[in-house]
Amino acid sequence: MEDRKNQNEKIENMEIIISKTLRAGVLLSALIILIGLILFFVTKNSGYPAGVYPTSIIAIIKGLMSLKPYAIIMTGLLVLILTPVFRVGVSIITFLHEKDYMYVYITSAVFIILILSFVLGKVE
Repeated sequence: MEDRKNQNEKIENMEIIISKTLRAGVLLSALIILIGLILFFVTKNSGYPAGVYPTSIIAIIKGLMSLKPYAIIMTGLLVLILTPVFRVGVSIITFLHEKDYMYVYITSAVFIILILSFVLGKVE
């Protein structure tokens, strides 16, 4: 009975960690987007000529360093997209901590597939 209670407690703790990770990612993303929107409305300029926007991570980072409003908004969206990927990474660490190796292998495979999809994915 005690083992079952401990296991349920561990599962509950893991779910709390994962939910806090997702919440933090969404809130951080919203804050970054809000900063970009405020800067856009204050300057009335996206930071780029009409019809030109950053389309690569490097271009977004360069625009972010120059505090271009559209690049800041794009950074917030990028954080939002990466939040579930970060969640999978946190799950791997959590499963390792819980010594649940079958789920470590499964979650690691999902994580590798996600990373490969970002690296190999291409927008045309």
